[in-house]
Formats: sequence, structure tokens, C-alpha cells
Amino acid sequence: MDVRFDNQVVVVTGASTGIGAAVARAFGASGAKVVVHYNSSSAEAQQVAGDIDQSGGKALLVQADVTDSTQASVIIDQTLAYFGRIDVLVNNAGGLIKRSPVAEVADDVYDYIMQLNMTSLFQMCRQVIPVMERQGHGNIINVTSIAARTGGGGGSVVYATSKAAVATFTRGLGRELAAQNIRVNAISPGVILTPFHDRYTEPERMKALVSTIPMGRAGTSEECVGTVLFLASHTMSSYVTGQVIEVNGGMYTP
Repeated sequence: MDVRFDNQVVVVTGASTGIGAAVARAFGASGAKVVVHYNSSSAEAQQVAGDIDQSGGKALLVQADVTDSTQASVIIDQTLAYFGRIDVLVNNAGGLIKRSPVAEVADDVYDYIMQLNMTSLFQMCRQVIPVMERQGHGNIINVTSIAARTGGGGGSVVYATSKAAVATFTRGLGRELAAQNIRVNAISPGVILTPFHDRYTEPERMKALVSTIPMGRAGTSEECVGTVLFLASHTMSSYVTGQVIEVNGGMYTP
């Protein structure tokens, strides 16, 4: 079945690299109008937007720091001003920030991790829900992590906790918005080869992680795309909401 999103408006936060970039490109290639959000990676975001335009979609670049509580409205307002509606919101922006044992995590680092991974996502949802209610439909897809299931490892407990909050938020919001014809789901990537691990995971740790994956390798950003498109498609998943789908090569099987 050919999954198409012709003329649908899709907002992807953190769309300049990694999973976000792969998802944004895939929506564009499927005919969508894609809002490519980025914070500091301007050149990478411009490349993603260019690829979308060349593949038959239409891209809008939006810069915003999602850790600033006022910036969610910037993303939503610019999208509505340019495209007039929002059909799909993919909350992908997030990060580990730094690996530290809990006893060594400073207050400002804790606050930043929670703001980046959970609070910003809450702000985006709070801003987009009234838009989707007015439209009579909508679809929200969040990105959590296998760390939400395992508690994280090697100095990532606070990150894992923030991602567990995303998973719980997804389940609850899916139930809350079901009657309004707004579906809310999440993907939970495992070990995926992205700039995330380039930045935070040294080679020996990566080798140890891969050794625990039944498929014997790390995944790629592109291998997360199909699950996102499935969740975004009314044709494919109209009866799916409040779910967290694991994409991890068998590393964790709940």
C-alpha cells in the first residue's frame, strides 16, 4: 500500500539531523508540506528542506529554541501563517545533554534535560491541540526512547526519566483526545546510529550496547521512518492511539 500525505501539513521538531531529518524527508517524498524545525543546525536544516522540495513536497524552515517555553507558539504560529493548518505533529526534538551519575547532576542540567525532552513536548501539544480540535482531526507522534523502559545506562538516568514521562504523557493524552478525533502515539527507538550516539556514546560503550541486540547491529534513522508514517496514516492506523511502539532490533521486548 502506497502511503501518501499529499497536501497534509506535518510539523517535525528537531528535523535537521538524525531521526527527525529522515522523517521530514520521508513525509516530503510522500507529498506532504513539511515544517522543518531546527535550533542551531541551520545548514543541515536547509539541506533537509531542499531535499523535501526536490522530492515533490514543500518545506518551511522554522528556527526556535524549544527549551524556551514561549517558542512553541512561534513554531505553531509560523506554520499556520504559511500553511493554514496542522495535520501531523512529530515531537522529535530532544537530547541527553551529558552523561553524569545522579549525585553529580547539577540543578540547571536536570532542569534543562527535563525542559528539552518533556516540557517542550508538553508545550507543543498544548499549543497544537486547539488547532486540531478546530479542524476536527489531528495526529501527534512523540519520540521517546528504549531508555524509558530500561532506566538508561551510564549516566543517563535523568534522560531516561524524561523519556519515560513522554511515554506516560502519550498514553494519557491519547485517551484524553480520542473523542476529539486526535490520535496520539509514540515511537521508542533503541540504539540508532545518529549524531546522538556520536556525541554521547564512546566506541566501547556502543560496542557493548550492540552486543545486546538480537539483530546484531544498531539501527538507522531510516528504519524508524516506517513506524512514524504508519502512525501518521489514517489509512494504516486509524484505530491506533495511546500506543508506544518499540523500534529496537529486539533489544527490549515488553
